[in-house]
Amino acid sequence: MAGAVSVSALVLLTVGCAGPGAGKAKPGASEAVTPAKPLPVKATPRPATWTDSDNKEHRLRITPTRLARGSDSDLAHIQLDDDLKGMVPYYLTFSYTNTGKKTLSQVDPARNFSVSGADGQAAEQVSLFRSNPMATGSGLPPECRESGAAELAAGATAATCRIFMLPKDQRPATVSYKDDGGDTLIWQVGGGRGGASDGVLPAGKPADGTTEDSRSRSVPLLVTPKGVRAGSRADLSRFDLDADEKKLVPYYVTMQYRNSGKYDLLPSMSDGVTLRTTGGQTVQKLTLIDIGGPGVGQCPDAVPHKMVKPGGTVTECSIHLLPKGDAPAAVVFTGEGEGAEQVTWRASVDDGK
Repeated sequence: MAGAVSVSALVLLTVGCAGPGAGKAKPGASEAVTPAKPLPVKATPRPATWTDSDNKEHRLRITPTRLARGSDSDLAHIQLDDDLKGMVPYYLTFSYTNTGKKTLSQVDPARNFSVSGADGQAAEQVSLFRSNPMATGSGLPPECRESGAAELAAGATAATCRIFMLPKDQRPATVSYKDDGGDTLIWQVGGGRGGASDGVLPAGKPADGTTEDSRSRSVPLLVTPKGVRAGSRADLSRFDLDADEKKLVPYYVTMQYRNSGKYDLLPSMSDGVTLRTTGGQTVQKLTLIDIGGPGVGQCPDAVPHKMVKPGGTVTECSIHLLPKGDAPAAVVFTGEGEGAEQVTWRASVDDGK
């Protein structure tokens, strides 16, 4: 038997075996071959940074050369983990060139790649492994068998392919590379529109939510996204950010909350707000220590800054730090208490003015 490891799941292969000890292998099983459907991605080379296991940085030039939609039948010989069953495989092939002066070993930029939908939901990247050395065949779908190179001389180029799994109701909008130098590199798929999962609301549409008061009693809300704005690093200059945070770009998410319940609420609902990005990241709210200070003028914590009475409203703003090159794709509100559900909207970013 052979197997596979995903970034987030375990996958098992049942590839045929030539001798005893085949275990759960399917005797005589052959791979079903369904031509993959290529998706439009402009193969634009980008300079990138990759860090090896000794934390040494190396310069590469990376290029997504092909993204194709596979078929369920491609994975018929694979025992998928439960959370991957019913998803659609996408095959990302990319080339990478050693632009440095020394030969590199075990170059693996694949871990930095993501494929994401229009709502910023990242696909699950799956890596295959072999647990039975007697098994025949690679176990990889025919559309995704480029495996890279053990060594890469200066100026040399190699190619590799990775499998990404997305829900059937979602289509890729971006391919991204989280550069170890700090930025995010983005390639749009078919104009970047893709398709969002069911339940993703248009920007600005009010939706029901739930939170809790100071005594853990459930309080219903009406939640309305009011805007997402790009800020400036200078906006946060008086705060003690670490070196990595100083490289990031602030985005301000403004939300309005109406207390539809019977109990007073603290104006702290923004703690449940996150941003999903075009690069497939989920970014939490930035917490700043500013006791008695003026806060960030471009993003007031709460207006008015007082208890929210039943029937009252409050407008809150949260700060989210994104790598240069990345951008908001969706706003997510996660409520508190029993029965609280997550609500997701498409992000519409204004010019920050």
